[in-house]
Amino acid sequence: MQVAIASPGITWEAASAAAQAAVRHAEANGWRINVAVVTRGGSLMAFLRMPGAFLHSIDIAIDKAYTAASFGFPTKDWMAAVGHDDGMKFGFSAQHRLIVFGGGLPMRMEGDEWIGGIGVSGASEAQDEECARVGLDAIGLRP
Repeated sequence: MQVAIASPGITWEAASAAAQAAVRHAEANGWRINVAVVTRGGSLMAFLRMPGAFLHSIDIAIDKAYTAASFGFPTKDWMAAVGHDDGMKFGFSAQHRLIVFGGGLPMRMEGDEWIGGIGVSGASEAQDEECARVGLDAIGLRP
């Protein structure tokens, strides 16, 4: 009986490179962000906070990465996935660490296997997601 399987994961080098690319992009645009990279299991692999970024956005960035990693789709897609089901909207919004607005992206390898998530918080929702995409691009991954 096989008890354990090998699963793809993100290295600390790649996690760090993705976070740095996201911060450099934010810096070039005059935004102040926090960025987090987590494994598919939700373990924090990299985190950067720009001077002046909102303190509360620290946890939001981590939770965006966690949400994207745990479900395998962008955080901004949550409301569309729930649709008009108010029970689901209230239920999901009450879940600890679940973020239902943009800025969190899954990290996908070729073959559609996701290995983690990246979350950005501190700028607008669209700017956060833009920074997250730059982070993914820097290491050759896609959402």
